[in-house]
Amino acid sequence: QVQLVESGGGLVQAGGSLRLSCAASGGTFSWYSMGWFRQAPGKEREFVAGISGSGDNTYYADSVKGRFTISRDNAKNTVYLQMNRLKPEDTAVYYCAANDRGPNYYHYPLLYDYWGQGTQVTVSS
Repeated sequence: QVQLVESGGGLVQAGGSLRLSCAASGGTFSWYSMGWFRQAPGKEREFVAGISGSGDNTYYADSVKGRFTISRDNAKNTVYLQMNRLKPEDTAVYYCAANDRGPNYYHYPLLYDYWGQGTQVTVSS
């Protein structure tokens, strides 16, 4: 079973950048498809981005495509979310997630079943 710990959230002005990190422990990291989700106040949790076990394939929500980049370093058991050109509507708690069905299930948001505790991202206008 994998454990996930996010870091890197904070307060940033609109147009700025942040990089989130998620450190994983337990299991074979490269086996897991990894993803990022977010939940804004009063809204349901939504999928942001996913990445395959090798890191060769990625998948993004339309709302972040072209602004956010997901990546992973399997040697460090870490997945990242680089967020550029941030908007106030990106404000949310961001969660790292793992899907243990295999390395190529990164684009199935409903199949993620391990979660971190979340990190707050606030974008001021």
